[in-house]
Amino acid sequence: MAGRMDGKVVFITGAARGQGRAHAVRLAEEGADIVAVDICESIPTVTQYGGATPEDLEETVRLVEGLGRRIVAEQADVRDLARLKEVVGAGVDRLGRLDGVVANAGIGISAAWDKFTEQEFRDVIDINLVGVWNTVMATAPVLVQAGGGGSIVLISSAAGLKGGPFNLPYSAAKFGVTGLGKSFAAELGKHRIRVNTVHPGPVDTEMARHIMPYLGEIAAGNEALLSTYAHFIPGDAMDPVEIAHAVVYLLSDESKWTTATAVAIDGGVTAF
Repeated sequence: MAGRMDGKVVFITGAARGQGRAHAVRLAEEGADIVAVDICESIPTVTQYGGATPEDLEETVRLVEGLGRRIVAEQADVRDLARLKEVVGAGVDRLGRLDGVVANAGIGISAAWDKFTEQEFRDVIDINLVGVWNTVMATAPVLVQAGGGGSIVLISSAAGLKGGPFNLPYSAAKFGVTGLGKSFAAELGKHRIRVNTVHPGPVDTEMARHIMPYLGEIAAGNEALLSTYAHFIPGDAMDPVEIAHAVVYLLSDESKWTTATAVAIDGGVTAF
């Protein structure tokens, strides 16, 4: 049976673990070949959890290749546009084409509004927002030049549709990603390139597992705001594959008339 992504090549950032790995594996299951990047190191200002490692990226490679698909995997920082362009070029040279993009890489730092340092704020914005812009700028010109259209998926957050207390720079960045998605969709539409944003709620990733326990302490004296994160479906967090299912749809030909859309997969977090 043919896969929904047969013959396609997808570039994914933050692919060493968590959602990025889930996207890579799920797309490979549907027949896609992958160009994967991850910084594979910890960010000094992110102290609540550790970064991915080269071994994590090697595991993503193993899983994709185990499905019989090809993968080009490189360490790269999404803050470095030149490096992203280099990896995209190498991936296209080796795999022959580019059809889709998943701008997934991101970090999270939780604190009260007046406890963030300037460097923490800049790091979150630089990785979660500027890094997404860099990802599109490294890949969209390739799609335009190829002339075959394509699909770009920007991973925002429920916090990109609804303000998230104790996550100020993260919310600012993710709202920015939502705006990037709509603006890129408008201008790239004439090239038959679709751009959509995906807005996960609670997902079982390394970031969420380590940040969530801190929220009660951070919210002390302002606990009512934690209700912002309430959702309708029982359970603490979803498997990253739930987000990957939506990414497959948005990258496949099934979504060829879906663009400039904000797709919330959040159990109802953004409903109210």
